[in-house]
Amino acid sequence: MPFIEWQPTPERNVVVLNETADLYRYFDCTGAAEFLYACVMRTVEHDLPREIEYLRRHDEAIHRIMDAVEMPDRIAGNLVMFIRQNQGTLSKKRRASEYEKLSDDEVTLLEGIVREAFEGFEGG
Repeated sequence: MPFIEWQPTPERNVVVLNETADLYRYFDCTGAAEFLYACVMRTVEHDLPREIEYLRRHDEAIHRIMDAVEMPDRIAGNLVMFIRQNQGTLSKKRRASEYEKLSDDEVTLLEGIVREAFEGFEGG
């Protein structure tokens, strides 16, 4: 505003008296560029390594589950998710519905496999 010369009009509007195109042509996007840089750095240094570690552990759990008990990949993947969501155990509801064919010993074994695979991995 200090660089714009203007005056009010009788219609309660304003009239700009000087050339102002240069004031708008090249805006300062330093803040936006710094924010974008910080986002990219967080993704590269934190999010991607964490995601790779999660996938490595998930694949390890799936392979060990498949070695222990024969089941479709999708069912094994869901099993890992359900056990992780319930802090290392398969819920009674899931046990009674989707995994009713597994014996108690198999469920205990599979819960142990998932807990071992994700031991020390922080958060969701």
